[in-house]
Amino acid sequence: MGREQWKKIWVGSAGNMVEWFDWFVYATFAVYFADSFFPEGNETANLMNTMGIFAVGFFMRPVGGWLLGRIGDRKGRKAALTLTVTLMSASAVLIAIAPTYDVAGYGGVAVLMVARLLQGLSVGGEYAASATYLTEASAPEKRGFASSFQYVSMTAGQLVGLGLQIVLQRNMSEAALHSWGWRIPFVVGALGAGIVFYLRRSMLETEVYADSGAAEQQDRGTLKVLWQHRREAFLVMALTMGGTVAYYTYTTYLTKFLSKSAGMEKSTASLVSFCALFVFMCIQPLAGMLSDRIGRRPLLITFAVGSTFLTVPIMTMLKHADTFWPALGLALLALVVITGYTSINACVKAELFPTGIRALGVGLSYAVANALFGGTAEYVALWFKNAGAESGFYWYVAGCAAVSLVVYLTMRETRDIDLNRVVAGQAGEKAQAAGATSVTPAS
Repeated sequence: MGREQWKKIWVGSAGNMVEWFDWFVYATFAVYFADSFFPEGNETANLMNTMGIFAVGFFMRPVGGWLLGRIGDRKGRKAALTLTVTLMSASAVLIAIAPTYDVAGYGGVAVLMVARLLQGLSVGGEYAASATYLTEASAPEKRGFASSFQYVSMTAGQLVGLGLQIVLQRNMSEAALHSWGWRIPFVVGALGAGIVFYLRRSMLETEVYADSGAAEQQDRGTLKVLWQHRREAFLVMALTMGGTVAYYTYTTYLTKFLSKSAGMEKSTASLVSFCALFVFMCIQPLAGMLSDRIGRRPLLITFAVGSTFLTVPIMTMLKHADTFWPALGLALLALVVITGYTSINACVKAELFPTGIRALGVGLSYAVANALFGGTAEYVALWFKNAGAESGFYWYVAGCAAVSLVVYLTMRETRDIDLNRVVAGQAGEKAQAAGATSVTPAS
Protein backbone atom coordinates (compact mmCIF):
# COMPACT_ATOMS: atom_id res chain seq x y z
CA MET A 1 0.00 0.00 0.00
CA GLY A 2 1.54 3.27 -1.17
CA ARG A 3 2.15 6.47 0.74
CA GLU A 4 -0.75 8.31 -0.92
CA GLN A 5 -3.16 5.49 -0.02
CA TRP A 6 -2.00 5.58 3.60
CA LYS A 7 -2.52 9.36 3.62
CA LYS A 8 -6.09 8.93 2.39
CA ILE A 9 -6.78 6.29 5.04
CA TRP A 10 -5.25 8.45 7.78
CA VAL A 11 -7.24 11.58 6.93
CA GLY A 12 -10.47 9.65 6.46
CA SER A 13 -9.95 7.74 9.71
CA ALA A 14 -8.98 10.80 11.78
CA GLY A 15 -12.22 12.52 10.87
CA ASN A 16 -14.20 9.38 11.56
CA MET A 17 -12.62 9.15 15.01
CA VAL A 18 -13.74 12.67 15.95
CA GLU A 19 -17.22 12.08 14.52
CA TRP A 20 -17.70 8.97 16.62
CA PHE A 21 -16.10 10.50 19.70
CA ASP A 22 -18.82 13.16 19.63
CA TRP A 23 -21.50 10.59 18.89
CA PHE A 24 -20.54 8.16 21.64
CA VAL A 25 -19.72 10.55 24.48
CA TYR A 26 -23.42 11.39 24.57
CA ALA A 27 -24.11 7.76 25.47
CA THR A 28 -21.16 7.27 27.83
CA PHE A 29 -21.79 10.50 29.76
CA ALA A 30 -25.58 10.14 29.79
CA VAL A 31 -25.46 8.68 33.30
CA TYR A 32 -24.11 12.05 34.49
CA PHE A 33 -26.33 14.53 32.67
CA ALA A 34 -29.63 12.59 32.41
CA ASP A 35 -31.00 14.24 35.56
CA SER A 36 -29.91 17.73 34.42
CA PHE A 37 -32.55 18.04 31.71
CA PHE A 38 -35.58 16.49 33.40
CA PRO A 39 -37.41 17.00 36.72
CA GLU A 40 -36.23 14.96 39.69
CA GLY A 41 -37.76 11.51 39.73
CA ASN A 42 -37.05 7.95 38.74
CA GLU A 43 -33.39 7.66 37.72
CA THR A 44 -34.01 4.87 35.21
CA ALA A 45 -36.90 6.82 33.65
CA ASN A 46 -34.72 9.91 33.24
CA LEU A 47 -31.99 7.80 31.64
CA MET A 48 -34.62 6.31 29.32
CA ASN A 49 -35.74 9.81 28.32
CA THR A 50 -32.15 10.84 27.63
CA MET A 51 -31.46 7.70 25.61
CA GLY A 52 -34.73 8.26 23.80
CA ILE A 53 -33.21 11.52 22.52
CA PHE A 54 -30.10 9.46 21.64
CA ALA A 55 -32.36 7.22 19.54
CA VAL A 56 -33.92 10.25 17.83
CA GLY A 57 -30.47 11.07 16.46
CA PHE A 58 -30.49 7.69 14.75
CA PHE A 59 -33.74 8.48 13.00
CA MET A 60 -32.06 11.53 11.46
CA ARG A 61 -29.31 9.30 10.09
CA PRO A 62 -31.34 8.17 7.05
CA VAL A 63 -31.74 11.83 6.10
CA GLY A 64 -27.99 12.28 6.50
CA GLY A 65 -27.35 9.09 4.56
CA TRP A 66 -29.52 10.40 1.72
CA LEU A 67 -28.35 14.04 1.70
CA LEU A 68 -24.64 13.52 2.26
CA GLY A 69 -24.59 10.30 0.26
CA ARG A 70 -26.04 12.26 -2.64
CA ILE A 71 -23.38 14.95 -2.17
CA GLY A 72 -20.69 12.26 -2.03
CA ASP A 73 -21.84 10.76 -5.33
CA ARG A 74 -22.41 14.10 -7.08
CA LYS A 75 -19.67 16.33 -5.65
CA GLY A 76 -17.13 13.73 -4.54
CA ARG A 77 -16.20 11.90 -1.35
CA LYS A 78 -14.07 14.83 -0.12
CA ALA A 79 -16.98 17.29 -0.21
CA ALA A 80 -19.22 14.98 1.83
CA LEU A 81 -16.52 14.22 4.41
CA THR A 82 -15.79 17.92 4.94
CA LEU A 83 -19.46 18.77 5.45
CA THR A 84 -20.07 15.96 7.94
CA VAL A 85 -17.37 17.14 10.33
CA THR A 86 -18.68 20.72 10.14
CA LEU A 87 -22.14 19.59 11.25
CA MET A 88 -20.68 17.48 14.05
CA SER A 89 -18.69 20.42 15.40
CA ALA A 90 -21.83 22.56 15.56
CA SER A 91 -23.78 19.87 17.42
CA ALA A 92 -21.01 19.39 19.99
CA VAL A 93 -21.02 23.11 20.75
CA LEU A 94 -24.81 23.08 21.26
CA ILE A 95 -24.64 20.22 23.78
CA ALA A 96 -21.75 21.88 25.61
CA ILE A 97 -23.81 25.05 26.20
CA ALA A 98 -27.27 23.49 26.62
CA PRO A 99 -29.11 24.95 29.66
CA THR A 100 -30.29 22.58 32.39
CA TYR A 101 -33.90 22.03 33.53
CA ASP A 102 -33.36 24.30 36.55
CA VAL A 103 -32.30 27.16 34.27
CA ALA A 104 -34.60 26.85 31.26
CA GLY A 105 -37.09 24.09 32.00
CA TYR A 106 -37.58 21.91 28.95
CA GLY A 107 -35.71 24.47 26.83
CA GLY A 108 -32.53 22.51 27.52
CA VAL A 109 -34.21 19.37 26.17
CA ALA A 110 -35.05 21.30 22.99
CA VAL A 111 -31.40 22.32 22.54
CA LEU A 112 -30.33 18.74 23.22
CA MET A 113 -32.82 17.50 20.62
CA VAL A 114 -31.58 19.91 17.93
CA ALA A 115 -27.98 18.89 18.65
CA ARG A 116 -28.79 15.20 18.36
CA LEU A 117 -30.64 15.80 15.10
CA LEU A 118 -27.53 17.53 13.71
CA GLN A 119 -25.37 14.68 14.97
CA GLY A 120 -27.67 12.17 13.31
CA LEU A 121 -27.47 14.08 10.05
CA SER A 122 -23.68 14.21 10.28
CA VAL A 123 -23.05 10.60 11.29
CA GLY A 124 -25.55 9.32 8.74
CA GLY A 125 -23.43 10.90 6.04
CA GLU A 126 -20.09 10.13 7.69
CA TYR A 127 -20.59 6.39 7.59
CA ALA A 128 -21.41 6.43 3.88
CA ALA A 129 -18.62 8.80 2.93
CA SER A 130 -15.92 7.14 5.04
CA ALA A 131 -16.92 3.56 4.12
CA THR A 132 -16.87 4.50 0.45
CA TYR A 133 -13.68 6.55 0.74
CA LEU A 134 -11.68 3.91 2.63
CA THR A 135 -12.82 1.13 0.30
CA GLU A 136 -12.07 3.08 -2.87
CA ALA A 137 -8.75 4.45 -1.61
CA SER A 138 -7.18 1.00 -1.21
CA ALA A 139 -5.74 -1.55 -3.61
CA PRO A 140 -8.31 -4.21 -4.64
CA GLU A 141 -6.48 -6.97 -2.78
CA LYS A 142 -6.34 -4.91 0.44
CA ARG A 143 -9.86 -3.50 0.65
CA GLY A 144 -10.77 -5.57 3.69
CA PHE A 145 -7.67 -4.38 5.54
CA ALA A 146 -8.12 -0.72 4.57
CA SER A 147 -11.84 -0.53 5.30
CA SER A 148 -11.31 -2.12 8.73
CA PHE A 149 -9.86 1.22 9.78
CA GLN A 150 -13.38 2.59 9.82
CA TYR A 151 -14.07 0.63 13.00
CA VAL A 152 -10.53 1.21 14.22
CA SER A 153 -11.22 4.94 14.09
CA MET A 154 -14.76 4.57 15.43
CA THR A 155 -13.46 2.58 18.38
CA ALA A 156 -10.55 4.97 18.87
CA GLY A 157 -13.07 7.79 19.18
CA GLN A 158 -14.98 5.86 21.79
CA LEU A 159 -11.75 4.98 23.62
CA VAL A 160 -10.78 8.63 23.79
CA GLY A 161 -14.23 9.37 25.19
CA LEU A 162 -13.99 6.57 27.76
CA GLY A 163 -10.42 7.57 28.62
CA LEU A 164 -11.55 11.12 29.21
CA GLN A 165 -14.40 9.82 31.35
CA ILE A 166 -11.99 7.76 33.47
CA VAL A 167 -9.69 10.76 33.92
CA LEU A 168 -12.60 12.96 34.96
CA GLN A 169 -13.96 10.30 37.30
CA ARG A 170 -10.61 10.06 39.06
CA ASN A 171 -10.03 13.79 39.30
CA MET A 172 -13.50 15.24 39.87
CA SER A 173 -16.12 14.59 42.47
CA GLU A 174 -19.36 12.82 41.57
CA ALA A 175 -21.25 16.03 42.26
CA ALA A 176 -19.02 18.08 39.97
CA LEU A 177 -19.43 15.57 37.14
CA HIS A 178 -23.21 15.68 37.46
CA SER A 179 -23.19 19.47 37.73
CA TRP A 180 -20.87 20.63 34.95
CA GLY A 181 -18.07 18.13 34.32
CA TRP A 182 -20.12 16.26 31.71
CA ARG A 183 -19.83 19.30 29.40
CA ILE A 184 -16.04 18.91 29.04
CA PRO A 185 -16.06 16.09 26.43
CA PHE A 186 -18.37 18.07 24.16
CA VAL A 187 -15.99 21.04 24.25
CA VAL A 188 -13.13 18.67 23.39
CA GLY A 189 -15.19 17.21 20.54
CA ALA A 190 -15.89 20.62 19.05
CA LEU A 191 -12.18 21.50 19.09
CA GLY A 192 -11.23 18.16 17.53
CA ALA A 193 -13.77 18.63 14.75
CA GLY A 194 -12.21 22.00 13.93
CA ILE A 195 -8.79 20.37 13.50
CA VAL A 196 -10.20 17.63 11.27
CA PHE A 197 -12.03 20.20 9.16
CA TYR A 198 -8.64 21.74 8.37
CA LEU A 199 -7.16 18.33 7.49
CA ARG A 200 -10.04 17.32 5.25
CA ARG A 201 -9.89 20.50 3.20
CA SER A 202 -6.59 19.27 1.75
CA MET A 203 -7.49 15.58 1.40
CA LEU A 204 -7.24 13.78 -1.96
CA GLU A 205 -10.19 12.41 -3.92
CA THR A 206 -10.18 8.64 -4.56
CA GLU A 207 -8.93 7.46 -7.94
CA VAL A 208 -11.90 5.11 -8.29
CA TYR A 209 -14.31 8.07 -8.20
CA ALA A 210 -12.09 10.41 -10.23
CA ASP A 211 -11.45 7.87 -13.00
CA SER A 212 -14.87 6.24 -13.14
CA GLY A 213 -16.66 8.98 -15.05
CA ALA A 214 -19.33 9.02 -12.33
CA ALA A 215 -18.95 12.78 -11.91
CA GLU A 216 -20.29 13.27 -15.46
CA GLN A 217 -23.41 11.14 -14.99
CA GLN A 218 -26.45 13.38 -14.73
CA ASP A 219 -28.47 11.01 -12.55
CA ARG A 220 -25.67 9.96 -10.18
CA GLY A 221 -26.54 9.89 -6.48
CA THR A 222 -30.32 9.95 -7.05
CA LEU A 223 -33.07 7.85 -5.52
CA LYS A 224 -34.15 6.88 -9.03
CA VAL A 225 -30.83 5.16 -9.64
CA LEU A 226 -30.80 3.69 -6.15
CA TRP A 227 -34.16 2.07 -6.86
CA GLN A 228 -32.51 0.26 -9.77
CA HIS A 229 -30.22 -1.27 -7.13
CA ARG A 230 -32.92 -1.87 -4.53
CA ARG A 231 -31.92 -5.53 -4.11
CA GLU A 232 -28.48 -4.44 -2.91
CA ALA A 233 -30.03 -1.75 -0.69
CA PHE A 234 -32.31 -4.24 1.07
CA LEU A 235 -29.39 -6.64 1.39
CA VAL A 236 -27.37 -3.95 3.21
CA MET A 237 -30.24 -3.37 5.65
CA ALA A 238 -30.65 -7.08 6.35
CA LEU A 239 -26.96 -7.83 6.86
CA THR A 240 -26.65 -4.75 9.13
CA MET A 241 -29.47 -5.73 11.47
CA GLY A 242 -27.70 -8.27 13.66
CA GLY A 243 -24.33 -6.54 13.59
CA THR A 244 -25.50 -3.12 14.68
CA VAL A 245 -27.61 -4.41 17.59
CA ALA A 246 -24.74 -6.54 18.88
CA TYR A 247 -22.22 -3.74 18.40
CA TYR A 248 -24.18 -1.16 20.40
CA THR A 249 -24.98 -3.73 23.08
CA TYR A 250 -21.32 -4.44 23.84
CA THR A 251 -19.99 -0.92 23.30
CA THR A 252 -22.18 2.04 24.27
CA TYR A 253 -24.55 0.03 26.47
CA LEU A 254 -21.94 -2.14 28.20
CA THR A 255 -20.82 0.49 30.72
CA LYS A 256 -24.39 1.23 31.80
CA PHE A 257 -25.26 -2.48 31.94
CA LEU A 258 -22.31 -3.26 34.22
CA SER A 259 -23.12 -0.24 36.39
CA LYS A 260 -26.91 -0.54 36.63
CA SER A 261 -27.48 -4.29 36.32
CA ALA A 262 -24.30 -5.95 37.59
CA GLY A 263 -23.85 -3.40 40.40
CA MET A 264 -20.31 -2.49 39.39
CA GLU A 265 -18.79 0.87 40.28
CA LYS A 266 -19.08 3.34 37.39
CA SER A 267 -15.32 3.86 37.26
CA THR A 268 -14.66 0.09 37.14
CA ALA A 269 -17.32 -0.41 34.47
CA SER A 270 -15.70 2.32 32.38
CA LEU A 271 -12.29 0.66 32.77
CA VAL A 272 -13.70 -2.70 31.63
CA SER A 273 -15.15 -1.06 28.52
CA PHE A 274 -11.93 0.80 27.83
CA CYS A 275 -9.70 -2.30 28.01
CA ALA A 276 -12.10 -4.46 26.00
CA LEU A 277 -12.51 -1.83 23.30
CA PHE A 278 -8.74 -1.32 23.04
CA VAL A 279 -8.22 -5.01 22.22
CA PHE A 280 -11.24 -4.88 19.90
CA MET A 281 -9.72 -1.93 18.01
CA CYS A 282 -6.38 -3.70 17.58
CA ILE A 283 -7.83 -6.87 16.04
CA GLN A 284 -9.94 -5.11 13.37
CA PRO A 285 -7.12 -4.88 10.77
CA LEU A 286 -6.16 -8.50 11.41
CA ALA A 287 -9.70 -9.65 10.63
CA GLY A 288 -9.78 -7.34 7.61
CA MET A 289 -6.56 -8.92 6.29
CA LEU A 290 -8.05 -12.38 6.86
CA SER A 291 -11.10 -11.45 4.78
CA ASP A 292 -8.80 -10.41 1.93
CA ARG A 293 -7.47 -13.98 1.92
CA ILE A 294 -10.54 -16.13 2.57
CA GLY A 295 -13.44 -13.84 1.64
CA ARG A 296 -16.04 -11.78 3.50
CA ARG A 297 -18.76 -14.40 4.01
CA PRO A 298 -16.82 -16.74 6.33
CA LEU A 299 -16.25 -13.90 8.80
CA LEU A 300 -19.85 -12.70 8.63
CA ILE A 301 -21.17 -16.21 9.17
CA THR A 302 -18.83 -16.77 12.13
CA PHE A 303 -20.11 -13.56 13.73
CA ALA A 304 -23.76 -14.45 13.22
CA VAL A 305 -23.43 -18.02 14.55
CA GLY A 306 -21.50 -16.80 17.59
CA SER A 307 -23.94 -13.98 18.38
CA THR A 308 -26.99 -16.19 17.90
CA PHE A 309 -25.84 -18.88 20.31
CA LEU A 310 -23.55 -17.01 22.74
CA THR A 311 -25.40 -13.76 23.44
CA VAL A 312 -27.77 -15.12 26.08
CA PRO A 313 -25.08 -16.94 28.15
CA ILE A 314 -22.62 -14.04 27.85
CA MET A 315 -25.15 -11.40 28.94
CA THR A 316 -26.42 -13.64 31.74
CA MET A 317 -22.90 -14.13 33.12
CA LEU A 318 -22.07 -10.43 32.66
CA LYS A 319 -24.99 -9.53 34.90
CA HIS A 320 -23.33 -11.48 37.71
CA ALA A 321 -19.76 -10.36 36.91
CA ASP A 322 -19.38 -7.60 39.47
CA THR A 323 -15.56 -7.55 39.41
CA PHE A 324 -13.10 -6.41 36.76
CA TRP A 325 -11.50 -9.57 35.35
CA PRO A 326 -14.59 -11.77 34.80
CA ALA A 327 -16.39 -8.82 33.17
CA LEU A 328 -13.38 -8.07 30.95
CA GLY A 329 -13.08 -11.69 29.82
CA LEU A 330 -16.76 -11.90 28.86
CA ALA A 331 -16.70 -8.53 27.11
CA LEU A 332 -13.64 -9.57 25.10
CA LEU A 333 -15.31 -12.83 24.06
CA ALA A 334 -18.33 -10.91 22.81
CA LEU A 335 -16.27 -8.32 20.95
CA VAL A 336 -14.06 -10.94 19.27
CA VAL A 337 -17.22 -12.54 17.90
CA ILE A 338 -18.55 -9.15 16.71
CA THR A 339 -15.27 -8.47 14.90
CA GLY A 340 -16.44 -10.83 12.17
CA TYR A 341 -18.99 -8.14 11.27
CA THR A 342 -17.34 -4.85 12.22
CA SER A 343 -13.99 -5.42 10.51
CA ILE A 344 -15.46 -5.84 7.03
CA ASN A 345 -18.99 -4.48 6.95
CA ALA A 346 -17.86 -1.20 5.36
CA CYS A 347 -16.21 -2.82 2.36
CA VAL A 348 -18.93 -5.47 1.94
CA LYS A 349 -21.56 -2.76 1.58
CA ALA A 350 -19.42 -0.57 -0.67
CA GLU A 351 -18.61 -3.55 -2.88
CA LEU A 352 -22.30 -4.12 -3.58
CA PHE A 353 -22.86 -0.81 -5.41
CA PRO A 354 -21.42 0.85 -8.56
CA THR A 355 -19.39 4.05 -8.17
CA GLY A 356 -22.06 6.58 -9.15
CA ILE A 357 -24.49 5.39 -6.47
CA ARG A 358 -22.09 3.88 -3.91
CA ALA A 359 -22.17 6.61 -1.22
CA LEU A 360 -25.96 6.97 -1.35
CA GLY A 361 -26.54 3.22 -1.56
CA VAL A 362 -24.36 2.49 1.45
CA GLY A 363 -25.39 5.54 3.46
CA LEU A 364 -29.16 5.44 3.18
CA SER A 365 -29.52 1.67 3.48
CA TYR A 366 -27.19 1.41 6.46
CA ALA A 367 -28.74 4.44 8.17
CA VAL A 368 -32.26 3.03 7.91
CA ALA A 369 -31.12 -0.24 9.49
CA ASN A 370 -29.30 1.65 12.24
CA ALA A 371 -32.32 3.82 12.96
CA LEU A 372 -34.50 0.76 13.38
CA PHE A 373 -32.09 -1.46 15.29
CA GLY A 374 -28.85 0.25 16.38
CA GLY A 375 -30.36 3.49 17.64
CA THR A 376 -33.06 1.70 19.60
CA ALA A 377 -30.85 -1.01 21.12
CA GLU A 378 -30.20 0.81 24.40
CA TYR A 379 -33.78 2.01 24.69
CA VAL A 380 -35.05 -1.53 24.14
CA ALA A 381 -32.59 -2.79 26.76
CA LEU A 382 -33.75 -0.21 29.30
CA TRP A 383 -37.39 -0.92 28.44
CA PHE A 384 -36.93 -4.61 29.26
CA LYS A 385 -35.09 -3.65 32.45
CA ASN A 386 -37.79 -1.22 33.54
CA ALA A 387 -40.42 -3.89 32.86
CA GLY A 388 -38.59 -6.36 35.10
CA ALA A 389 -37.73 -8.72 32.22
CA GLU A 390 -34.15 -7.78 31.42
CA SER A 391 -33.27 -11.20 30.01
CA GLY A 392 -35.75 -10.56 27.19
CA PHE A 393 -33.24 -8.16 25.69
CA TYR A 394 -30.62 -10.92 25.48
CA TRP A 395 -32.97 -12.98 23.32
CA TYR A 396 -33.77 -9.92 21.22
CA VAL A 397 -30.07 -9.45 20.37
CA ALA A 398 -29.68 -13.16 19.56
CA GLY A 399 -32.78 -13.08 17.37
CA CYS A 400 -31.49 -10.15 15.32
CA ALA A 401 -28.21 -12.01 14.75
CA ALA A 402 -30.15 -15.09 13.63
CA VAL A 403 -31.96 -13.05 10.96
CA SER A 404 -28.66 -11.73 9.64
CA LEU A 405 -27.24 -15.26 9.64
CA VAL A 406 -29.83 -16.28 7.06
CA VAL A 407 -28.72 -13.36 4.89
CA TYR A 408 -25.03 -14.20 5.20
CA LEU A 409 -25.66 -17.83 4.24
CA THR A 410 -27.49 -16.84 1.05
CA MET A 411 -25.58 -13.75 -0.14
CA ARG A 412 -22.80 -13.84 -2.73
CA GLU A 413 -19.12 -13.29 -2.02
CA THR A 414 -17.93 -9.73 -2.72
CA ARG A 415 -14.16 -9.90 -2.18
CA ASP A 416 -13.15 -10.09 -5.85
CA ILE A 417 -15.63 -7.61 -7.27
CA ASP A 418 -14.44 -4.80 -9.55
CA LEU A 419 -15.52 -1.46 -8.02
CA ASN A 420 -15.82 0.08 -11.49
CA ARG A 421 -17.77 -2.80 -13.02
CA VAL A 422 -20.96 -0.78 -13.68
CA VAL A 423 -21.84 2.91 -14.05
CA ALA A 424 -24.64 4.24 -11.91
CA GLY A 425 -26.98 5.12 -14.76
CA GLN A 426 -27.41 1.54 -15.97
CA ALA A 427 -30.33 -0.62 -15.03
CA GLY A 428 -30.27 -2.78 -11.95
CA GLU A 429 -30.60 -5.90 -14.09
CA LYS A 430 -27.34 -5.05 -15.84
CA ALA A 431 -25.68 -4.49 -12.48
CA GLN A 432 -26.77 -7.92 -11.34
CA ALA A 433 -25.60 -9.53 -14.59
CA ALA A 434 -22.18 -7.91 -14.24
CA GLY A 435 -22.00 -8.96 -10.61
CA ALA A 436 -22.70 -12.55 -11.58
CA THR A 437 -19.56 -12.65 -13.73
CA SER A 438 -17.36 -10.68 -11.33
CA VAL A 439 -18.18 -12.25 -7.99
CA THR A 440 -17.48 -15.69 -6.65
CA PRO A 441 -20.80 -17.49 -6.10
CA ALA A 442 -21.84 -18.36 -2.57
CA SER A 443 -20.89 -21.88 -1.67
